[in-house]
Amino acid sequence: MDNALLVHRLHFAFTITFHYLFPQLTMGLAPLIVALKTLGLRTGNCAYHDSARFWGRIFGISFVLGVVTGIPMEFQFGTNWSHFSRFAGGVIGQTLAMEGLFAFFLESAFLGLFLYGEKRLTARAHWWSAVAVFLGSWLSGFFIIATDAWMQHPVGFERAPDGSAQLSSFWELVLNPWAWWQYAHNMSGAGITGAFVMASVGAFYLLWGRNAEHGRVFVKTGVIAACLFSIFQLFPSGDGQGRMIARYQPVTLAAMEALFEGGPGAPLVLIGQPNIEEKKIDNPIQIPGALAFLTYRRWGGAVTGLDSFPRDKWPQNIALLYYSYHIMVGLGTIFIATAVIALFLLWRGKLFSARWMLWILLLSLPFPYIANTAGWMTAELGRQPWLVYNLMLTADGYSKTVSAGNGMFTLLGFLGMYTVLGIMFLFLVWREIEHGPLGQPLAGHAVAH
Repeated sequence: MDNALLVHRLHFAFTITFHYLFPQLTMGLAPLIVALKTLGLRTGNCAYHDSARFWGRIFGISFVLGVVTGIPMEFQFGTNWSHFSRFAGGVIGQTLAMEGLFAFFLESAFLGLFLYGEKRLTARAHWWSAVAVFLGSWLSGFFIIATDAWMQHPVGFERAPDGSAQLSSFWELVLNPWAWWQYAHNMSGAGITGAFVMASVGAFYLLWGRNAEHGRVFVKTGVIAACLFSIFQLFPSGDGQGRMIARYQPVTLAAMEALFEGGPGAPLVLIGQPNIEEKKIDNPIQIPGALAFLTYRRWGGAVTGLDSFPRDKWPQNIALLYYSYHIMVGLGTIFIATAVIALFLLWRGKLFSARWMLWILLLSLPFPYIANTAGWMTAELGRQPWLVYNLMLTADGYSKTVSAGNGMFTLLGFLGMYTVLGIMFLFLVWREIEHGPLGQPLAGHAVAH
């Protein structure tokens, strides 16, 4: 691989991975804040309003960091990926512009009202501001997903005389079936992040013996949401996204499962290591026929393997793709098990006193971030070697006049700058957690025994 191409790919991979740490939290928290506000209005319990206010502040911090880290990516389309921008700008420019003009302004304007206008608005009007923030954040996510989905499954375009892609049907672009399945899968992943973060902070309060009433609200809301989103992530969203891949990108599915030889009754590998040189799975633990059933609803269905495609059309890093996919699926399975057990304990009235489960919820905080990152790696690595599937190779999309040295210099700059931003984010969030929903610092309190 060309050194400059590798640097540009690493550059964009780093900036977008770091950026997405923040939108997944805001999109995940948005419906939970609406739920807390709704419960507050219906029950008159101030703890729900305090909780919504607290998570609104966390939302605001994450939103600001998401904006700061998101802007450089749009510049990178021009600086690092100019050939791609020239080719695809006539299509993806529509969805990216709509994300900025409509969704971002809706979300940011009403976030200001939610955070600073509570005393000036009626209770119902303040609830509507939370709903508007939720709609804005999820609409923003849709336009970004529609952009990526066009790169995965291009529709609604025509080729101009200069070879570029130009939008021919806006409705085909936004109604792209790939976009809707990817959107459902992505948003349930964000929901898992928001739910487990909320439950984790609630477990922290209960274990530390502080803000117990709000801690119970956090844990209860987070566990219920985590159960719903985790199951939805598996079915129907994960199942639907997988079947889209099998239909439109069969080579990607084969690489995700390291299925070197296709045929009827393909097995589902639970554990194993892909051996690219020998084209096999080492030390496999697998379920016979399960991959065929999940893909075609028939145990004997024929699944296309990598042997059906020329080597230059295979994803370029099958091992990394395979492990990313299996990390995502493995963590998703753990999320379902954790949420279901916690929900059972909640139903039995034992969750808040089950310290072992509270510790599991507390320590679960980073894993939804890992799962979401692995999921996006699966999507983007699986599309390779294409930048726009079957239309433009990744090797043809980068800026040929930007050298590897220039790219590395700016990458090192971003690494340093984003390290500072990450530390600042953790400090600000910890300060909010330390002061709690009622502004009472946790200093001097130890773990309750």
